[in-house]
Amino acid sequence: MLASTAALVLVEVVVVDVERIDGGPRSAVVVGAGIVGLSTAWFLQERGVEVTVVDRTSIAAGASWGNAGWIAPGLAIPLNEPSVLRYGLRSLLRPDAPLHVPLTADPGLWSFLARFAVNCRWSSWTRAVAANLPLNQEAVEAFDVLTANGVDATAVDAPITAAFGTRRQAEGLLRELRRMSDAGQPVDHVELDADRLREHVPLASSTLTAGVRVDGQRYTDPGAFVRALARAVVSRGATVRLVEAVDISSHATGVTVHPRSGRAVTADVAVVATGAWLSRLARRWGVRVPVRAGRGYSFTVPVERPVPGPVYLPDVRVACTPYQDGLRVAGTMEFRDPDAPGVHARLEAITASARPLLDGVRWDERRDVWVGPRPVTPDGRALIGAVRAPHVYVAGGHGMWGLAQGPVTGRLLAEQITTGKQPDALRAFDPLR
Repeated sequence: MLASTAALVLVEVVVVDVERIDGGPRSAVVVGAGIVGLSTAWFLQERGVEVTVVDRTSIAAGASWGNAGWIAPGLAIPLNEPSVLRYGLRSLLRPDAPLHVPLTADPGLWSFLARFAVNCRWSSWTRAVAANLPLNQEAVEAFDVLTANGVDATAVDAPITAAFGTRRQAEGLLRELRRMSDAGQPVDHVELDADRLREHVPLASSTLTAGVRVDGQRYTDPGAFVRALARAVVSRGATVRLVEAVDISSHATGVTVHPRSGRAVTADVAVVATGAWLSRLARRWGVRVPVRAGRGYSFTVPVERPVPGPVYLPDVRVACTPYQDGLRVAGTMEFRDPDAPGVHARLEAITASARPLLDGVRWDERRDVWVGPRPVTPDGRALIGAVRAPHVYVAGGHGMWGLAQGPVTGRLLAEQITTGKQPDALRAFDPLR
């Protein structure tokens, strides 16, 4: 069975007084209990704000649970590269392709894809790289702040090794890394021949003969990390309510979050961090940049040899991460409704594409099958900041890099909310652009 959520029950606790920034809000309600929403809640608490977190299902229920778990700013490459457009057009009629767009009569999807296509040019891609630069520079340090201050979770320092059939195939990633450097974000990396590749990827089959080792990266168990972050937020006095927010009204003194059922939640400010569902609330507040679900799938398989670190298979767009004595395998970008059921054929396509590239993997013993919607914007930039409704903020649209950029996003947005000043690092992510 395909699972899209990971259950976690949290007990509501009494809010306690903490020191806050004078003149800032005293209370906040954060809608969304993924990595972005909970990070924002934690850093708001750090600034003395009392927090209520609202989510319609559970902690880490969207893209935060089953992703590859990479804290990899060096590989936070915007999706809107020109080659992706060419690849996507070739993949339209291939249901087994890593990038899949179902041929449906969804005008919203086709409008989004048209805007995405317009942004698949180097000038827009470079603008996205420059925008992401401050987030990527502070991504790892923001994680360290959390784990040093009560978030009981670990992240492992390890390079990510990209493996290829030929040196020529590796050149595509090397060009991307050179472009990242030209745009202001140099990425430490080393080219590997076949022998050195197998030192880093003992599971590599004989079809893989070249590699690129990207240094200075980390990985974690994403579900465990987000649950630990939730426990830390609750232990500092927050309340978590599992209700679906269907509307937010703002008024002179604050906001009211209206759930589908049960009592409303009032606070001085609201933060909407609902991932792939962000546009359902945000578009009424002047947010014209749409967020769509680029759904990913993952599963875990046993392995016969230890896996020292994450492995990236760019040609089939599959990410592999050591996970619970096995290997978490994640892949595909499927543009479909975020609440649609998982498609079994997508899992089979991931397995079929990766099976020839890795030996010593017991592919038929698949477990922990998951599908989750990654929030994608057409211009490669997230939406972070204030909207037209007073006292309302949004945070989302990080694409495949929400785990890596979630904590630093929360820190910067908490600064804006409590000081009333937009940090320079967030200007490029203005939701009203």
